[in-house]
Amino acid sequence: MSQPIQITDNAQEYLAELLAKQNVEGIAVRIFITQPGTPYAETCLAYCRPGEEEPSDERLDLDKITVYLEKNSIAFLEEAVVDFNPDRMGGQLTIKAPNAKMPKVNADSPLEDRVNYVLYSEINPGLAAHGGEIRLMQLTEENVAVLQFGGGCQGCAAVDITLKDGVEKTLVERVPELAGIRDVTDHTDDTNAYYR
Repeated sequence: MSQPIQITDNAQEYLAELLAKQNVEGIAVRIFITQPGTPYAETCLAYCRPGEEEPSDERLDLDKITVYLEKNSIAFLEEAVVDFNPDRMGGQLTIKAPNAKMPKVNADSPLEDRVNYVLYSEINPGLAAHGGEIRLMQLTEENVAVLQFGGGCQGCAAVDITLKDGVEKTLVERVPELAGIRDVTDHTDDTNAYYR
């Protein structure tokens, strides 16, 4: 199996030094994502003393360090890169995990994952400027995506136009099996509306 995450030599050296300072025989690094697959996903890297890893973790033996990957996080760590950029202040460890908020999807992925992927990767970034966010609440048996509009989209007078035209067109284009979309939000509540 190809390793989902890339840990550069610089990062391995830096982490190896940190681990050595812990003076614990067999100490490793554990990488996991909190709230994977949501807009709030955070990629975390922690010390892992012997016995602290989970039995389901995937173990990577790299040149300089041992890394445990949490099983549930692996799909979301696809294409992730851990790097270390030395600078005068000592340097910074960076973790870029482009798929942490949404795993990479393909034609065989469940319909729900593919709808969420389009929402998170294409639609929500555009709505964020208006403080809006769309969430998939459920898929009906007829493959209609029931969406909830949050933030500035709620109670927005332009929402029907935005909803019908933009969102539905994009979703149905990207996920052809979708029959259409329905909105669960009650747009009579305009307490948060961006347009009055």
